[in-house]
Amino acid sequence: MEYLDFELPIKELEEQLEKCQVIGQESDVDVTTTCKQITKKLLETKKDIYKNLTAWQRVQLSRHPSRPYTLDHVNAICGDTFLELHGDRSFKDDKAMIGGLGKIGGQSFMIVGQQKGYNTKTRQYRNFGMANPEGYRKALRLMKMAEKFNIPVLTLIDTPGAYPGLEAEERGQGEAIARNIFEMVRLKVPVITVIVGEGASGGALGIGVGDRVYMLENTWYSVISPESCSSILWKSWEYKERAADALKLTSADMKKQKLVDDIIPEPLGGAHYDRETTFKTVEEYILKGLAELKLLSTEELIAQRMEKYCKMGEFKE
Repeated sequence: MEYLDFELPIKELEEQLEKCQVIGQESDVDVTTTCKQITKKLLETKKDIYKNLTAWQRVQLSRHPSRPYTLDHVNAICGDTFLELHGDRSFKDDKAMIGGLGKIGGQSFMIVGQQKGYNTKTRQYRNFGMANPEGYRKALRLMKMAEKFNIPVLTLIDTPGAYPGLEAEERGQGEAIARNIFEMVRLKVPVITVIVGEGASGGALGIGVGDRVYMLENTWYSVISPESCSSILWKSWEYKERAADALKLTSADMKKQKLVDDIIPEPLGGAHYDRETTFKTVEEYILKGLAELKLLSTEELIAQRMEKYCKMGEFKE
């Protein structure tokens, strides 16, 4: 297990508990009481730390290297029913954007999402979860296919942003994202979106227009990352914690602003501490959202989706 800087007190207690258990196993000394005391203190410390996380600490948790990525969720929830589909039928297949058909609770879904890598080699292969225009065009192709066959769409967001390279701009990055937003608003099938990690900028919004938008508890969703915001406003990354607070990017902030529909709770310590529970909870929210959307006619579905997004950004002087 890798520990973040604010998790070091937890690391110390877990190491103490492990040593205590080893002493009990290798000698005749009764360490039961001591182990119980350490376990109790460990639980209290975890609750105290994770109950009072700052916005920047939640950003750190969303990037934890052990955190489950999009394909982890897909493989756990869909099992062997997931069939990946490739290519945008124009340029090439974007490995940062995955998509395909899979069954959740017996219901077929067209699943689209950004995928990050697990090590240096796979991170380069997946372009760090930053999709090119062909990735967004692949996503749109699959969503239009889902519309044709009346299959609900599930999008899983985990990206530091769309790829900002020159070649991406040359192939129409902005147009591809704008086209996706335009078309997703008008899709005739239910669209459920779950933010499972980072949700940064238009790169996230390019597959994020949903009838139901859910955020895992320790994720973030914003127009810009805290580091980039800090570098623009203060010409330095040193103010990223301050930027994270100002951006109001946590799940609680987004729910308060009515920009997402609900928050999916995570196990104590984050999704990586208990992956199975996380996958099960995500599945429950997806099926609950679909059950609500199935009650609507196509006309009602599109009208409610348009109304939902038209309301965003309203404010009073």
